[in-house]
Amino acid sequence: MSRRRIDPTIQTTVAPKKRPGTLTSSDRKLLALCLGTTVAAGIFHNSGGNSVVSFTSAAVALAMLASLVGRSVEALGDRLGAGATGVLQSFLANLPEIFVILFSLKAGLYEVVKATIVGSILANVLLIAGLAFFFGGLKHGRQKFDAAASQQLGLLLVLSVFVLSIPTLTSALHTPAAEHERTLTMAVSVALLVLFLASLPETLRRGKNQSPITGSQEALAAKSVAAHHGQWPLALAFTMLGLSGVGAAFVSEWFVSALSPAMDTLHISQAFAGLIIVAIAGNAVENVVGIQLAMKNKSEYAIQIILQSPVQVAMVVAPVIALSAPLVGAGTFTLVFTPLLLGVLFMATFTAATVVSDGESTWFEGATLLALYVAIAVSFWWG
Repeated sequence: MSRRRIDPTIQTTVAPKKRPGTLTSSDRKLLALCLGTTVAAGIFHNSGGNSVVSFTSAAVALAMLASLVGRSVEALGDRLGAGATGVLQSFLANLPEIFVILFSLKAGLYEVVKATIVGSILANVLLIAGLAFFFGGLKHGRQKFDAAASQQLGLLLVLSVFVLSIPTLTSALHTPAAEHERTLTMAVSVALLVLFLASLPETLRRGKNQSPITGSQEALAAKSVAAHHGQWPLALAFTMLGLSGVGAAFVSEWFVSALSPAMDTLHISQAFAGLIIVAIAGNAVENVVGIQLAMKNKSEYAIQIILQSPVQVAMVVAPVIALSAPLVGAGTFTLVFTPLLLGVLFMATFTAATVVSDGESTWFEGATLLALYVAIAVSFWWG
């Protein structure tokens, strides 16, 4: 078994010399953007003006708050340990997206919810990975990374998607289980959450091992360094997480309330709104760090971070949403996707697993991933 190579630049920057509590320039910019966009979204929502403007402002505010939630979770991990970072990321970093989905469920926008779950996976394995490969390849040529680690995450993503697809397959094939879609959805959700819980001991132990959910400790350190983050004290991290969580709850409600009028005005479908707009606003901005790492020629860490997010969506977000649906009056919600949603989900996960299996990437592979993402997006414009 090959020994993992530790990047010396990561080791020298894991423990920053900044005083705890010091906000870096990137932190201050992020806070200013969150405050400004949230206030603007609130003004447009309460003014009763143009629904498209209200929807757009809420989407931008949601993206900024999602980034702040991710930064706060990372700051908590800095203080609590590398293993805890992975657990916190899985449970808390997807809060804005979960809020949007729950409000959409409450509003009866089931198609938006299902498209958002699929779109969150596609945004990472096609859009973010494609941009990382493309710009990293243009700058550094052919980039190499740990094939074994990438294959493990790619395989875990494919297997998680397989489990997630069982309710859809039983419905499409009209098996006896198709008459019990809600029960099957709950069983699949519990199975995925149990799988996630089974990974926690190794995730928390960490040591020199790589977590099946969050990747290596070096990747988490590289993520912090790439974003030029300082260290926050525990109180500040909890405060920021609380404020960003509350802000995300309000903005998510504004976003969903403007969603239907904006879709009618723009003549876009629920499926497109969930697959592209909600998915990108909810999680893609926080994962742009994967592109930054690729451009710094740290492609091994970039791949881990990019693939971790869709694995967490499949294993944590989708099950939590399905089990929580009755709490918001959506007791009939199931994880039965349309044939096209299931098809593009299989296509994207298989493509991602195949592309990373050889341990190297090129700009042309990135361009191909982006072309596939654009083609999928256009196919859902009409529904």
